Parts: sequence; structure tokens; C-alpha cells
Amino acid sequence: MINTKRYLQLLCLQFLCWGGVVVSPNGFAADSDGSTTSVVTGQMVGFPETTITNNAATSLPDLPASTVTNRSTSSLRPKSQNVTINLINRLVERGVLPAEDARELIQQAENDAAEARAQASKTGTEPATNDTVSVRYIPEIVKAQIRDEIKEEVLQQARAENWAAPNAQPAWVSHFKVAGDIRVRYEDMLFPKGNDVTGAFPNFNAINTGAPFDTTGSAFSPQRDVNQDRNLVRLCARIGAEIDLENGFTAGLRLATGSDDQPVSANQSLGAANGAQGGGFSKYAVWLDQAFIKYELGGLPTKNLAISAGRFNNPFFSTSIIWYDNLAFDGLAVQGRKAVGEAVTPFFTVGAFPVFDTDLNFSSNRPQKYPSEDKWLYAGQLGIDWKINEDFSLKTAGAFYYFDHVEGKQSNPFTPLTAQDQGNTDDTRPAFAQYGNTYFPLRNITPIAANNFGTINQWQYFGLATPFRDVAFTSRLDYKHFEPFVISFTGEFVKNTAFDQGSINAIAVNNRGPNSSSGALGSFVGGDTAWIGGLKLGSVALQKRWDWNIGLDYRYVESDAVVDGFCEPDFGGGGTNVKGYTIRAALALAPKIFLGLNWMSSDQVAGPTLKMDTFWLDVTAKY
Repeated sequence: MINTKRYLQLLCLQFLCWGGVVVSPNGFAADSDGSTTSVVTGQMVGFPETTITNNAATSLPDLPASTVTNRSTSSLRPKSQNVTINLINRLVERGVLPAEDARELIQQAENDAAEARAQASKTGTEPATNDTVSVRYIPEIVKAQIRDEIKEEVLQQARAENWAAPNAQPAWVSHFKVAGDIRVRYEDMLFPKGNDVTGAFPNFNAINTGAPFDTTGSAFSPQRDVNQDRNLVRLCARIGAEIDLENGFTAGLRLATGSDDQPVSANQSLGAANGAQGGGFSKYAVWLDQAFIKYELGGLPTKNLAISAGRFNNPFFSTSIIWYDNLAFDGLAVQGRKAVGEAVTPFFTVGAFPVFDTDLNFSSNRPQKYPSEDKWLYAGQLGIDWKINEDFSLKTAGAFYYFDHVEGKQSNPFTPLTAQDQGNTDDTRPAFAQYGNTYFPLRNITPIAANNFGTINQWQYFGLATPFRDVAFTSRLDYKHFEPFVISFTGEFVKNTAFDQGSINAIAVNNRGPNSSSGALGSFVGGDTAWIGGLKLGSVALQKRWDWNIGLDYRYVESDAVVDGFCEPDFGGGGTNVKGYTIRAALALAPKIFLGLNWMSSDQVAGPTLKMDTFWLDVTAKY
């Protein structure tokens, strides 16, 4: 609290010194000439008597020593700045009052003051002790000085506690950490000559997210582009906040753009039409990209336990051949790390993630509903961070990803008479897919007269032909001798342990070799393995102007090594069954503005010929 008595004592004593009078600690008034008199107590009209605590005279360095020393009343001098003393002296000079009487009056005044102090102590008021003085009057200039000093102390306290200070933010604002980015991209998608244009590349995502396809019709199924170059201008904007809820709890929220609600890309193609939003300067949609609650215990780089629930960043140490960088996970994840010695920090991640939840009314056009076909991912990873020496560090981990019911199931026999009729396993088809995985027909359609014994009205959906039980090993080796210039080697190997080539060969409708000369269907040529190796040079993070980095990687991803809907969306058009290299470079034009260049060249691993090159130029602003 502000010590009002302290202010009054210091300032009033200073004022009295200016007037040539200082009230001494023992209750006497001391002249500048050394004479003394008792302080007369009482109350002035309109101004109450104020009692303040007198710290030691040594706390007043500006006062001459003579002003705080008691003098004998026997040495009266004719001139004083004390009006009362001057009056008594003048009376003595004019013979009105003998000197002895003057001394007697002063003594009587002292006695009166002593009695007043004694009376005050009896009535419960603060007595005037040797440590206190009484002040009957404070001039305006002193009052103003008191106000200014009190105001300054209050403002200092307000600024320290972030309340009522000029331009200060409320305390709750400091709990919010807002971050985001805006990226504008020019992109070329280039197809060399020689790609297969006979209808060998069905767009299964277009089929499965729309009406079922009649396989006996005369029209081609929806097909992907394999021969016409495309030029795109794309926008990506994200903004989010993490809120510190204290006691280890954090909440997070992020919004993002996107041509649709797919999980792997926030790119919005400007001027896009035909169901991808936009066209004619139309507005674009914004999606809920993340929303989570996290609890952390420890909160240190080498000691931490984190539990996240909701929709959050990828919690696994991985590369884009299995999980794309911008992919957010739904569900629950537990992450932990604990240093063992000074050089090694083991870490782990476990989680359960819902991939698909069956619609409440499935099937919508049947009074009797079908059973649920929910899909889940259960995953665990164990690894270490190892500081080998001052120059080298290694991060390596092994993971197991168990996809439950993500593969398709053949339906019970039935006969769809229209495109709206549903089979009991229609929900086992992927809700989103890119390219590369192997598919098979889901509906077991019974040939009857209504469908001309299987020659018409074969309305079909397609499901994944294999389960996925992925084992992955991921490593990164950093060389930091020239830090902040860092050399990094990254690699990952993935194998789908549930892959069975013979079973898939019996049902697959894609990823087959050429038909035989007799017209027999070609054999299934897909695979279960993926790997990537990469090198990166330069600054790990672009933090100041002219920071830069360059990178090169090569990947080989067979058709059914991973689920194609969750991996890299740009290389080879997105998905699996691709091989090739990527060259990238980034340059900081300012601490928060970056220029990026990418060149990707891909070829299909198995099946008909499909080559594709992709170039993009990015300008990104981060905040």
C-alpha cells in the first residue's frame, strides 16, 4: 500500500525547511537561528490536524544539520522566520515584555503541548511521541507535490500489474497466442507425351463421392487428367490460436481455406468452377481445420507428457509418404518424452483416431437400417532423440499403424434397380481418396430379369482391396558444425504387413499389367512397400532476411504400401504408385516473408504409363 504518512512527513518537513522552520522529533519548533518553541496543536478551520511519522533526520539529506538539532530556549535572537518567536522578541525589544517573561511564556507553551499530548493518549488518538510531529497547515504547492508522487506510485503499480496503465492490454490477452499464414502460389501441372489415354485411370474418388457408376453403360467412368497441362493460381490462408488455460491445459482452434473439405490440402484454386467453389470473383469457404484441448505435464523439451483430444496436428514423427505435413488427426493422442542421461531422450506416441463414422440413417431409403461400418486408426510409435556429439544428432523411431475396417467389404447379394438403391456395405468405400490404391467392386449384384441378367443397371461402388497394417521406420541425422547452416539426412521405410497379392489379384480392377494376347485380364502388379530419402542444406528455420535452404529427395511408393488419401497431395497428382524426385528451395525476403520454388518429377510404379511434372512458385507470409 502507499504510505501516506511517509509522503506527508517528507514533503511537509521540506516545506517547513523552506519557511525556515523545522519541527523537531521531540515536539519543539526549531528556528533557523537555533531557538526553539513548542508546537501548538489544534485544528484550523476547514483543515484537520494531520499527524505523520517522522523517520530519522538522516532521511532528509537536504536539511542542514542545524535545523534538526534542539537548541536551548535561553539564546533568543531578534530575527527569526517564525512569526511567533519574532512577535515575542519584538515585545521584549519594546519593553512590553521582559526577557524572563518571554522565556516563561515559551515554557508554558511547552507545558501546554505536553498536556495536549497526554490528553490525546487518553482519548485514544495517536500521541505525539518523539517519532511524530503535528502539522497544522500544508500549502497548495506541497499538496500538489503529494498528489503527483502518489499518482506516480499508483501508475507504477498499475503498469507492473497490467491494469489501468496507458495502452496496456488486459491480462487475459496474454493467454492467447495467435499464429497463421497466407500463401499465394503459381502452379504448373505438366504431362509429357506418351501417357496412356485409353481410359486406364478411373477417378475412384469421383465415383465413390457421387452416384454409383453403371459399369455396363456405354460411357467412360470419371477419369483423371493424364495429358492436358494445367496452370493454377492458388491461395492458402490459415489462422489459429492457442489459449493458455493454466494448470497445464491448453485449447486450440484453427480455420483454413480449401477448395473442399478434403484432409490433405488447404489450397483454394482462384477462379475455380464446377463444384470447386469460386468463379466470377465468388467468395470462398473457410473450414474448421483444428480444434483441440491439450493437457501437458512437465512442459520441458526433455521431460514432457501431453494428452491431446479433438482435431490437432500430426503427433507422429514421419514423412509425407505416409502422412502429409498439413494433415490434422481426429481423436486422442498421448505423447511423452523423458531424458535418460544428458544425450538420449526416448519418446513415445500412442493414439486412437476415428477415420469414418457411419451415418445415423444408413441406409437412408430403407425403413430397416444397415449395421455400422465404422473405421478407426490405432497407432503407436517409440523412438529416441540422441545427441551423438556437438556436431551430430539423430532422431529415429519405429511405428505401427493399424487401420481397422478401412478396407472394403463385399455386400450381401441384392439387385439395385436405380442409382439410389443402397447396398449394406456401401459405407466401406473411402470417404476421400487420391490416386494409387487398388480397388474392387463392393456390390454383389444378383442378375435377374430386371437387370437383363446382369447386362444393364450394374450400379457399382468400389472399396480398397487390401487391409492396411503399416510398419514404419523413420530417421533424421543432423550435422550442425556450421550452425545455423545445417545438413540434414531424412529417410523413411514403410511396409504394409496385411498385403496379400494373391487375394488382391482375384478382385482388383486397377493396377494390372497389360492384357494377354488372348484378351485375358493382366495380372495384378501392385506392391506393399514405400521408402524415401532426402537431403536438406541451409537454415532449419527461416528467421531473418536472406536465410535460405535447399532440398532434394527421391521416393518410391508402391500402390498399397499406405492409404493414398493421407499422403503427399502434389507429387504425381497425389497418392501412391509413384516414384521420382523433388527439388525445392526457400529464401527469406524478410523475417516473415518467404519465397519458395519446387520441381517434382514423377512416374508411375506399376500399371499403364503415367508421367507428370509439377512446378510451383510460392510467396508466403507468416504471422
